[in-house]
Amino acid sequence: MDGLDASGKETQTALLAAALRERGRKVRVLSFPMYDRESSAFVRLYLSGALGAHPEDTNAYAASSFFAADRYLSYRLDWRKDAEEPDTVVIANRYTTANAVHQLAKLPPEQWESFLLWLWDYEFNKLGIPKPDVILYLEMLPEISVRLLTRRSEQTGAAADIHEADRGFIEKSYRAALYASEKLGWTRVVCYRGAEPRTREEIHEEILSRLGL
Repeated sequence: MDGLDASGKETQTALLAAALRERGRKVRVLSFPMYDRESSAFVRLYLSGALGAHPEDTNAYAASSFFAADRYLSYRLDWRKDAEEPDTVVIANRYTTANAVHQLAKLPPEQWESFLLWLWDYEFNKLGIPKPDVILYLEMLPEISVRLLTRRSEQTGAAADIHEADRGFIEKSYRAALYASEKLGWTRVVCYRGAEPRTREEIHEEILSRLGL
């Protein structure tokens, strides 16, 4: 499950997990980055601005490696057994796809295809983490994402990370994500109607339908 910040990934992951459990399935939910684990140390440094106040201060390949390391280490230390269990459905809130959404945005369009080829080979072949069976991309317009992020920050008092705080980067990520979803055959779920987000219930029902549930 992936998408821009504030696209509803956490909410839709939870709703999908609940729906599968109601149908008698075993479910393991993962959320990346795993901020409370040592495996995300490099990610936390990067997103906090320690390596630079702007996303582009760290190149796409280096930043991708930080996030990939979090997935690899957590897989080896934690969720490998669940991934190898045929009766368990593993749902990830963000995954390798997040590198395609956000790190691809740092590169000129003529380099996008080669980056995606590198990324898929690096994480799934070289590192050997599981390749997802289905990728759900929650499409949210950048202007709606920015508005929802601002509201969330005001309500929670949480500081925005360097991705969330950069509107231009959010817009670049949106364009990159549309390219990646088309190129790699993701299941795209449009999460807005006009200038407003659709309800979580509408989006959830569409996800169930797209998954044949």
